[in-house]
Amino acid sequence: MKQLKPRYRAALAFSHDVLASAACWLLAFWLRFNLDIPEGFLPALAAATAAAVSLHALIFWSLGLYRGSWRYASLPDLKRIAIACLIGALAVPALLVLLRAGANVPRSTYLLAPLLLAAIMSGSRIAYRALRERALYGHIHLTGEPVLVIGAGDVTINLLREMEHSSQWRAVGILDDEPSWGGQVLLGVKVLGGLSEIRRCAQQLDARHAIISLPTASVSVRRRAAELASAAGLTVLTVPSYDDLLSGKVTVSQIRRIELEDLLGRDQVVLDDGGLHQLLKGKVVMVTGAGGSIGSELARQIVKFEPARLVLFELNEYALYGIEQEFLSAEKKPAFSATIGDVRNPARLRAVFSRFKPAVVFHAAAYKHVPMMEIDNAWEAAQNNVLGTLLLARAARDYGAEKFVLVSTDKAVNPTNVMGATKRLSEQVCQALQRPAGTRFVVVRFGNVLGSTGSVIPKFREQISRGGPLTVTHPEITRYFMSIPEAAQLVLQAGLMGNGGEIFVLEMGEPVKIADLARDMVRLSGFSEEDIRIDFTGLRPGEKLHEELLSDRESTLPTPHPKLRIARAAAAPGETWLAEIETWLSQPRSPGDDEVRRELGRRVPEYQFAAAGVAVREVQEKG
Repeated sequence: MKQLKPRYRAALAFSHDVLASAACWLLAFWLRFNLDIPEGFLPALAAATAAAVSLHALIFWSLGLYRGSWRYASLPDLKRIAIACLIGALAVPALLVLLRAGANVPRSTYLLAPLLLAAIMSGSRIAYRALRERALYGHIHLTGEPVLVIGAGDVTINLLREMEHSSQWRAVGILDDEPSWGGQVLLGVKVLGGLSEIRRCAQQLDARHAIISLPTASVSVRRRAAELASAAGLTVLTVPSYDDLLSGKVTVSQIRRIELEDLLGRDQVVLDDGGLHQLLKGKVVMVTGAGGSIGSELARQIVKFEPARLVLFELNEYALYGIEQEFLSAEKKPAFSATIGDVRNPARLRAVFSRFKPAVVFHAAAYKHVPMMEIDNAWEAAQNNVLGTLLLARAARDYGAEKFVLVSTDKAVNPTNVMGATKRLSEQVCQALQRPAGTRFVVVRFGNVLGSTGSVIPKFREQISRGGPLTVTHPEITRYFMSIPEAAQLVLQAGLMGNGGEIFVLEMGEPVKIADLARDMVRLSGFSEEDIRIDFTGLRPGEKLHEELLSDRESTLPTPHPKLRIARAAAAPGETWLAEIETWLSQPRSPGDDEVRRELGRRVPEYQFAAAGVAVREVQEKG
């Protein structure tokens, strides 16, 4: 049947409610007089009905009862109906008294009529919605894969409601460790007990899948649920994150396989939105390395704070094209400029800064692949990471930028590789440029990010798709992990809090064994270690067994933000040091790897380059 236009549907709904108002007064009188209204009370009935219809018509329309659709009638609609009927219950007697027409109106009808009206209006809407949903979805499906749902609550109720219409899934039980849920029945599905019962319940109910419906729970709780479900031989699925549900990007019904990121994810970052709006709103903001993992996420986070323009600076054309197309296809297109350039090119930097005059600069451009920078590329790493930072930071200072935020790494702490040593020098460059007035230089240091370019998780995922083996360098190697959005948000927060010259250290939680991470990925992919083995290949050139967030000479000071601390670092070098660094990095010749390592070791005393050099030579000899 052809759908009626919204204004016709509103007119029909309004007519229904006005007629219901008249009918409920007739019913009230009829019930009051035991189904036989005396003739002497008919004038009172007519007066009450006329008063009620006119008043209710005005009240219903004024309260906006017809802006929505009956098909989506919900609790807020029923609340508006209750308010309208309550107002009418007070207004009708008042009008009858004012008109001196209520003498023969029985007092009980003043209570009966609004109750009947509320029941008729609410019932008709609920019935219509039920009929429409039946017409759209048909009968509830009793087929589909039996699944256990882990977690009880509002999200689970919504999940069960949507699963009722699914031919793919059929919920057979709910498990939750909260004792108050025990034995309760949610939409016909019983809470069978705690998570420890999962194996027994799965066997009794022939369930082969488990859906983790705990989007707001801590990571440790989700991880335990996934481990117990996996140990019971179930395929582990999950619902979207709570943030995605609230944003409307996804619905509860978009069930997917649980990923390692779900188990390594961390508690949500609380941002100072007001402060970040003050820092970024209405200003020109520049992000270097804007096509990379951190740079692109920084750009996505920054546009939420409504900058006047976002300058995306990137050397890699394809990476820049990707973020450009993402912003062009966004529903609300931000003002941005996709700018190709090299941070080592001072002429290009002057042209960009002269044109856009950015107030805030986030420097995420860097060469960061540790083994690659060790062999044949040490000089490029030094020039890009150190000289590029110096030239960019100086341009920011010369063109009056308010803040310059360097994205650094935990590999800069007691570095054992070229990449880490060059990032430590970059930190010192920013500190050396800091003056009491002018641009404020801020450094943010953190560990690995989940899913970033070159990180271990995409590599493991690819190896699993090929049937293995998974390659891990050492059985005891550990790393700190955080999500890309969390890292970007904390970089923004540190940029806001920095007053100049600080090195902020992000709270990275507990380090994770890479071997355990590999085993988790194998298990979550539905395999065992018999199916896909794990090979230990030995530490790579320049690779540490355990990363550190502070050097031996550093300690930290707390900040108002629970996930940020300030490293109390050594005194900043001066102009003479800067001039020496620039002279060394600007020379026309290209030094070899060993010479670069010696020079880095002379300038970064904590750099353990001798051991790194031995490892490199061993790799080169094997090659």
